Amino acid sequence: MAARPVSRMLQRVLRSSVRSCSSGAPVTQHRPGEPSQTAVEELSRRRQFLREHTAPFSAFLTDSFGRQHSYLRISLTEKCNLRCQYCMPEEGVPLTPKADLLTTEEILTLARLFVKEGVDKIRLTGGEPLIRPDVVDIVAQLHRLEGLRTIGITTNGINLARLLPQLQKAGLSAINISLDTLVPAKFEFIVRRKGFHKVMEGIHKAIELGYSPVKVNCVVMRGLNEDELLDFVALTEGLPLDVRFIEYMPFDGNKWNFKKMVSYKEMLDTLRQQWPELEKLPEEESSTAKAFKVPGFRGQVSFITSMSEHFCGTCNRLRITADGNLKVCLFGNSEVSLRDHLRAGASEEELLQIIGAAVGRKKRQHAGMFSIAQMKNRPMILIELLLMLQDSPPAIPSISSQDPFRVQGIGHRVSFSNQMATLWKGCRGPRTSLLAQRWLGSGPPQRHCSSRLDSDTNPKCLSAVSRAPATPSGPPPTSDQLTHVDAEGRAAMVDVGGKPDTERVAVASAVVLLGPVAFKLVQKNQLKKGDALVVAQLAGVQAAKQTSQLIPLCHHVALSHIEVQLELDSTRHAVGIQASCRARGPTGVEMEALTAAAVAALTLYDMCKAVSRDIVLGEIKLISKTGGQRGDFHRT
Repeated sequence: MAARPVSRMLQRVLRSSVRSCSSGAPVTQHRPGEPSQTAVEELSRRRQFLREHTAPFSAFLTDSFGRQHSYLRISLTEKCNLRCQYCMPEEGVPLTPKADLLTTEEILTLARLFVKEGVDKIRLTGGEPLIRPDVVDIVAQLHRLEGLRTIGITTNGINLARLLPQLQKAGLSAINISLDTLVPAKFEFIVRRKGFHKVMEGIHKAIELGYSPVKVNCVVMRGLNEDELLDFVALTEGLPLDVRFIEYMPFDGNKWNFKKMVSYKEMLDTLRQQWPELEKLPEEESSTAKAFKVPGFRGQVSFITSMSEHFCGTCNRLRITADGNLKVCLFGNSEVSLRDHLRAGASEEELLQIIGAAVGRKKRQHAGMFSIAQMKNRPMILIELLLMLQDSPPAIPSISSQDPFRVQGIGHRVSFSNQMATLWKGCRGPRTSLLAQRWLGSGPPQRHCSSRLDSDTNPKCLSAVSRAPATPSGPPPTSDQLTHVDAEGRAAMVDVGGKPDTERVAVASAVVLLGPVAFKLVQKNQLKKGDALVVAQLAGVQAAKQTSQLIPLCHHVALSHIEVQLELDSTRHAVGIQASCRARGPTGVEMEALTAAAVAALTLYDMCKAVSRDIVLGEIKLISKTGGQRGDFHRT
């Protein structure tokens, strides 16, 4: 068993001369009014004792592979003040009753025990730790623990600027801030809340107070933010940041998909295309990050390669969840309740035996990325705050090329960094508009004759929709106000929680004018890309299912039926598209039907554009809608 370095023990000695020494060294407490020489002599005696009695690292925190666990992460809460699409399952997570969460005293009791055994770094996580009312007091209490060198916190940054001066005074020594985008509009889309400028204000406050580096955690997900890698790196030119790119990892509820993960090597290649001189920095012992720096830049970038190149061999981390469970591996699903043993009156020795047994069972390494994806594990929000993608990558609003936050070249990239630095100081920035969506999750085209998708075999599902004009059922009641904006004119999602569930059906249509050449090839199925009608049908079905991710303020609807029909019109050299959707719920499905028709039309254009670009998409409209408080609608 490796010996604990004398230097670390001496650091403990130098921090305080008034507390007892856990190594067993004889201690005399320093009383007020005694001459300072007494304290000096006491320190000298303790140094001599430690030289002669170097304590071994705790056997309870050393696993069967010799890894010494000196780093403890403690979750202070399961709650969060953001609602990120990728951090928790869409249906939310069941929160633990308050009575089952660790109390402040229980947190401190466990912290003291771990520090006494050799833990010298504690990081506070969540949920969002800064929403816990007594977080400053917890930091202050931890700061009094002899031997604890580092107290860190991982936060979403919303409350950071307000609390950081108090936290620094209490003893907070390290900060990690989660931020996955530098575009305000995208930020609001991702987290379903406002707050981009508060996060920037928090980062600026951390720099102002002297934290260096300020670590910024960015989970990189394909289709979401991998296009911002260079923008993040550009910020390190003039700011003391350590931007940490984290490989997207699977947890319960985020439906991990290998295709969404951007690997460390792919990210590194992207960076080196822009900065070939990027140099690797020496790795610290037990570090999870591979660090790099652009020569001349003030900050650095790092990669957390949990999936592509694991660092299990040097892992020194343990985790305690908000409900008091000890996790020895982030990706493992085995946990042991320290809370229950504490409340049952377990002695310190009994707790150590329980902890030691759990650590001793820790495996050499976690399962491979594909095996992890199949394992049952807590959603990340219930372990600690780390941004994870929830489902297939949501289509991100394309940002206008005129938007100053969207950087296209290195010349602009420098000004972008300057703009961000200015933004942090003023905590204000331009609002960006939401434009066309750019992602469609359709797989490779396959020949398929039917576009109908039913959730079951119920014979009541929609049949082919007649093209005869429907009769009007009277003017439907309408609102005299926009429902998707708040009192200040800002985008807001409608609350449908109080609406009753009713049967909802909607039909929408579109027309694609192909022209004679493209029409003939489609009619004879002679396009090189394949059967345009079938591919467009499948795209329409897929789009209907993805509507809530394509249109930011649409609610997710569990569709029970989707049907997309395409009909050739030789008189106009056109294709008529009709899409119908059905569901039972508190909100309508007209957006799903319109999205299906529109995307089917776009797909037809894509399939035929090599033949002719004189293709016109038009007449996208709602044909009928039934169900809901505002009555039925039938277009005449």
